[in-house]
Amino acid sequence: MILVVAEQKNGKLNRATLETLVAVKQLSGEMPVKVLVLGASVGDVLSEFTVSQVQEVLIVEDKLLDPYTSEAFVAVLQKVIETEKPSIVAFSHTYQTRDFAPMLAARIQSPLITDITALKGTGTSATYMRPMFQGKLVAEVSPQGEKPYLVSFQIGAFRVNDTENDSTPVSSRKINVEIDAASIRMKPEQPFQEAKQAVDLTQAERIVAVGRGIKSEENLSIVENLAKAVGAQVAASRPICDSGWLPMERQIGSSGQTVAPKLYIALGISGAIQHLVGMKGSRTIVAINKDADAPIFEVADYGMVGDLFDIVPALVTELEKD
Repeated sequence: MILVVAEQKNGKLNRATLETLVAVKQLSGEMPVKVLVLGASVGDVLSEFTVSQVQEVLIVEDKLLDPYTSEAFVAVLQKVIETEKPSIVAFSHTYQTRDFAPMLAARIQSPLITDITALKGTGTSATYMRPMFQGKLVAEVSPQGEKPYLVSFQIGAFRVNDTENDSTPVSSRKINVEIDAASIRMKPEQPFQEAKQAVDLTQAERIVAVGRGIKSEENLSIVENLAKAVGAQVAASRPICDSGWLPMERQIGSSGQTVAPKLYIALGISGAIQHLVGMKGSRTIVAINKDADAPIFEVADYGMVGDLFDIVPALVTELEKD
């Protein structure tokens, strides 16, 4: 059995969990798939899962699971793994998973493979592909040792729309797990997403990203106008955020966020490998750059060679006519 650990907040499922289900469906072969949802109250999360995706949804509700702490999550996951005995435990490679998964792997003495982008084979004999050295190399990794194997899948590597369209609700089962309150030593503060200026770009359906080609901070209004016209979030490559022109949470790339929106518009971004690994899973990529040989065009679905200061205002004018 494969157990998928869902990620939710305030009763709303993180879209990355659905991407993980796509990966797990490819991985499972003939193995059954179950989902585990943790939280103080899971709300409407159960409605997100159907019988075409999983056989059963397991629920653990406890007030000590909200707000999130790695200690509480690991305590619950260890007990659920002991009772349910999955062969593989799968996660989305989010900031939260990066926090607790290594502790869980050490606690249960199981191998952990992170940031997976592709698969070969199925079940416990599968081989996993993951990027190394900021995407310059791809390693093929096969887990060894005692099961379960712990695996996390990169955001954007598997597309949600690859799931079957089936609205049949899946059965659910509550699991009672006792959490020792005295063992939770962490006192979490509000996560950075709670700040008014912060944004979780992993949930955005449309993104307009800007690079060095914008030349100066004063020109960002051009980017903001296009983002407003298409209903998108504004993002940037690392040099823009390093310069302080946009906050760091809007950085896309190996040292920023990994995204997979339906539409990604890259303005004045050359396409260094560090940026590409953060957005190449986007459904449709549009690139505007005056350098016809820019690497960004190698991953773009549509490319426009020209000056963004001429092209973008013209696009905004046309879009605002509708």
